[in-house]
Amino acid sequence: MDEKCNVLANEGHSFKTERGGIHPQKAAEHHLEKGTSVISAALEKAGVGWEKVDVISFAQGPGLGPCLRIGAVAARTLSLIHNKPLLGVNHCIAHIEIGRAKTGAKDPIALYASGGNTQIIGYRNGKYRVFGETLDIGVGNLLDSFGRKLGIGFPAGPVLDKWYFEGGKFIELPYSVKGMDLVFSGLETAAEQKIGGCSKKDLAYSLLHTAFAMLTEVTERALAQSAKSEVLIVGGVAASKALQQMVSRMCSERRAKMFVPDTQFCVDNGAMIAWQGLIEFRHGGETQLADSAVRQRFRADETGVNWI
Repeated sequence: MDEKCNVLANEGHSFKTERGGIHPQKAAEHHLEKGTSVISAALEKAGVGWEKVDVISFAQGPGLGPCLRIGAVAARTLSLIHNKPLLGVNHCIAHIEIGRAKTGAKDPIALYASGGNTQIIGYRNGKYRVFGETLDIGVGNLLDSFGRKLGIGFPAGPVLDKWYFEGGKFIELPYSVKGMDLVFSGLETAAEQKIGGCSKKDLAYSLLHTAFAMLTEVTERALAQSAKSEVLIVGGVAASKALQQMVSRMCSERRAKMFVPDTQFCVDNGAMIAWQGLIEFRHGGETQLADSAVRQRFRADETGVNWI
């Protein structure tokens, strides 16, 4: 798939809190409140009308049910009003495909690190295969939950990433890699138990260093198993300079190339869903209304890939 990804607009309005983590229902209410204005702003910035739109795409899953349903209802409504084809796409694959398109990565191992999920994924024989994944919580969830205990708002990742480079004393924490899979909950519990007994910045440094070393180990093992020579980091945690630094060193030692999209394409964004919908539509994809229900546990390896 050699089509050029020319993003005309990538508008958004993220749900944030000053204290505490994400609240699914409040996030969905935020989607409902801001959705119309974000869509209007995107059309205005792109300078196009509905007559120029080929397909209405939406994230069918995975994700938070209340938020997914708001997006799906909006997409169905726009599809019916403007008589446009509808296409539900896999959120994880959308991260990978816009990452490939915007960085030039050809056939990478994708380290998909987000709040809701963490997987090491690579294309093989007509599908994106999951080489390894978290067995409990996503690494972004780990960072946000730990940040909540420290009184940081949502998302906590950017603050913890800054503290990573300001700390420096390593505090030993559980390192849980099970073959190609990862477990983060024990790391979270151990780190939270040390709050108050040491520097917040040292603890943040130690938590990130341990979690990201786990991710890097499994990614390196997937590179070796697949004989691929590229790593693409995607998902909200891909914006972490600490993670990029660690994976970059590993890639350098293995003579592999590392790719990271611009931050606007790392975090959840509308452009990646639009791009994935356009790719699939141009290769014969379309979703009927009867098949457009959201799928909170929609796995990347359930989708047939006919565009590579």
